[in-house]
Amino acid sequence: MKHKITLVPGDGIGPEIVAATVRVIEATGVDIEWETQILGSQALEKYGVTLPETTIESIKTNKVALKGPQMTPVGKGFTSVNVGLRKALDLYANVRPVKALPNVPCRYPELDLVIVRENTEGLYSGLEHVVIPGVVESLKIVTEKASTRIAKYAFEYARNTDRKKVTAVHKANIMKLSDGLFLECFYEQAKLFPDIEADDKIIDNCCMQLVMRPEQFDILVMENLYGDIVSDLCAGLIGGLGLAPGANIGEFGAVFEAVHGSAPDIAGQGIANPTALMLSAVQMLNHIGEREAAKKMHDALLAVFADGKSITRDLGGTAKTNEFARAIEEKMNS
Repeated sequence: MKHKITLVPGDGIGPEIVAATVRVIEATGVDIEWETQILGSQALEKYGVTLPETTIESIKTNKVALKGPQMTPVGKGFTSVNVGLRKALDLYANVRPVKALPNVPCRYPELDLVIVRENTEGLYSGLEHVVIPGVVESLKIVTEKASTRIAKYAFEYARNTDRKKVTAVHKANIMKLSDGLFLECFYEQAKLFPDIEADDKIIDNCCMQLVMRPEQFDILVMENLYGDIVSDLCAGLIGGLGLAPGANIGEFGAVFEAVHGSAPDIAGQGIANPTALMLSAVQMLNHIGEREAAKKMHDALLAVFADGKSITRDLGGTAKTNEFARAIEEKMNS
């Protein structure tokens, strides 16, 4: 079966790691037609907007996109393209698997959990305004619809991937109405999945437990801002953002991307680690039903890590981006 997939190279190291990832995907034998589009600063220069309609329509039509990291100015300039894209496409579920890789030093080498983050509302939405000079108000919107939808997704994901437990993360002891609603919706959905264990953790306690005893968790579901923070914490437990994949899923489309940023300081040097994007591509292949190709790519990547001869510089090796990709190709063909 032939697939048409939107490809967004991104900024900084984006084009380098996207090219390496596409190369490995194609080596699996999957038949894909790539439709290249742009976002962010590139689109602003060409079209005068950061989220051009041509890119949005491409993803809506193709239903799937593989995206490199985008640059977001800090404290000024245009708003986050990633947030805008998720809203434009209603990509309500951010799915970030956290699994330790062979030969990567970390505190918990057996770690294997999944963060499911609500993607469309909450404090992370950035709904802010100046009340009077020196006073800023930021709005946290939580709805029954979005809370129910993300809870249902987490339980369905658990059932479909043979996971046994879903933990809701919240601060309902303080934010009794907003986080209270999120928690209420979670337990209403839990009743529909009696085969899946359900519990909850207050966000600060959850962070402590993740550092001390992460093996107690399987799937964690939470609102937007908590998910942004906790997923990075978990990435740190396995070696950093360079190893953390991500998917943004909605009813009408899905965008797969690395969790990390565009790293402009090393752009163009050919030394960036494409692991996170490659693991995101594995998620993508599973999503489009190419499970055999996904397993082939994932197994080859793990084999490269296991033999330790072609690891990128950020992990203590000497391999360049393309050398790492070539090593994965060789493992698939061996």
